[in-house]
Formats: sequence, C-alpha cells, structure tokens
Amino acid sequence: MLDNLSYKPLTPRIWNDFEQLFGPRGACAGCWCMWWRLSAKEFEANAGENNRLAMKKLVASGYTPGLVIDVDECPAGWIAVAPREDLPRLARSRILKPVDDKPVWTINCLFVDKKFRGRGLTHYAIDAAVEYIQSQGGKIVEAYPKDPQGNVQAAVFIWNGIASTFEKSGFTEVARRSETRPIMRRYLT
Repeated sequence: MLDNLSYKPLTPRIWNDFEQLFGPRGACAGCWCMWWRLSAKEFEANAGENNRLAMKKLVASGYTPGLVIDVDECPAGWIAVAPREDLPRLARSRILKPVDDKPVWTINCLFVDKKFRGRGLTHYAIDAAVEYIQSQGGKIVEAYPKDPQGNVQAAVFIWNGIASTFEKSGFTEVARRSETRPIMRRYLT
C-alpha cells in the first residue's frame, strides 16, 4: 500500500506532470488517452505525437479529461474521466454501447507507472475519480474493466482496470455483452 497519495485534475498548469508520467511512448503505443475520442482510422493515423498534441489542445481548451495521481507529489498514475457523450467510440462499440439513455460519466482508462504497480494505486485512483465526478455533478459513474476470470493479464492489456477492483469501490455489473468485459456502474447520492 502507498502513503501520501493525492490527485489533481489535468489542467495546463500540470501538463508537464502528465507528459512525464506518459513518457515518450504516450503511456502505450502513442495513445495519449485519445483511444475513445477518435475512430480507429483517426487513432492509427495520429498515434504518437499527433495524439499528444490533440490531448494538449483539449486540455488547453479548459477541458479536464482526467486526474493525475501523485505519490509523494510525484506523478504515479492517471485515470481518465469524461461524460460518456464525449467518447464517440463507446457509442459505436457493439460490446460497450450504452445500456440506456441515462447521463453517465465514465472511467475509461487507467495507467500506473511501473514503479507503483501492485501497491493499491488503482483502487485509490478509482475512488478519486468518483469523488471528482461527484464534485462535477455526476450521478452515475460507468466503467468497462476486464474480468480476467483467473487468467493472468499483462498490464498493457488491462488499461480499463480489473472488475474486482471496481467491485471493491462499490461498482456493480449492469450489462455484459462479452465474457470478459462487463459494464459496471456506481450510483452516487
């Protein structure tokens, strides 16, 4: 378990922390957390520097796409949050398409620096995201984690998180259109 955890919404003021965390590869294969915001064709064409610039422009516009998680004031993790309608790729997904027309916020990506993996940071990040979403007026938080069903998963393939971690944070399954991909929700008061 980690001590001295905190989070901060990604703003232009902390852009350098985000870049430091994601490194030269943009966390994974030049993603820069643009996967859900672009079509597959656009994403492939923009992988790397163009995705970085697109995310930087989004943040510069005043939009907050997620939270940087700090350990002892050092960037250690990332959790992406957004109203579902801001992520067009979700609407086109046959597995993760909306289950209803209720307004939901999503937790759609998690990234933890290798030095901090396996120490409880993901659980903290989920709780921080819920707190942030609630502060923004969100009433329903939705997530799309993997359910590995006992199979070991490499970190690169679990960027949506693991279902059991979301369960520990009060999420319940509301739909499953794939054996390993539940749609989970937490209702806020």
